[in-house]
Amino acid sequence: MEHMGGKKRFSDYLDRFFEEGYYWHGNEPGHHVAYLFACAGEPWKTQQWIHRIIDREYFNTPDGLSGNEDAGQMSAWLVFSMLGFYPVCPGMPCYVIGSPSFPESVITLDNGKEFIIQAHGYSKENIYIQSATLNGQPYDKSYILHKDIMNGGVLSFVMGNTPKISSH
Repeated sequence: MEHMGGKKRFSDYLDRFFEEGYYWHGNEPGHHVAYLFACAGEPWKTQQWIHRIIDREYFNTPDGLSGNEDAGQMSAWLVFSMLGFYPVCPGMPCYVIGSPSFPESVITLDNGKEFIIQAHGYSKENIYIQSATLNGQPYDKSYILHKDIMNGGVLSFVMGNTPKISSH
């Protein structure tokens, strides 16, 4: 982002990249790109594009994936994205928050704990995160740490039908 002139300029580039049709979801090495809006301080754009990609690129048919299912990456992107987060940088112990696609999801962990993702008010229209809590405490980060997931608990979102545009 610094090399491109800052977060705003970077986000403007991403806007053009998506709006002018350059993003191709079938190209798995680019799956992280929609999540970069959140990294640039505009998470509502990540939330919007994640749902657009799911609606446009995934179908319950024999040809329901828009690209080659290389080692399960197309499906992995979908599962992570529908849960509400994605490992943008493999090997880093965190996941960028997107927008969940279910009112509630439960991940049963190998350590016997559960990590629950709640999306209060979720619907096809209510895809924008209005607020979040982690284990009952206000949560304003654009990512979730792997250790927070492995500790078990509840990541809870309040969803709405309009973007919550932050001032920073």
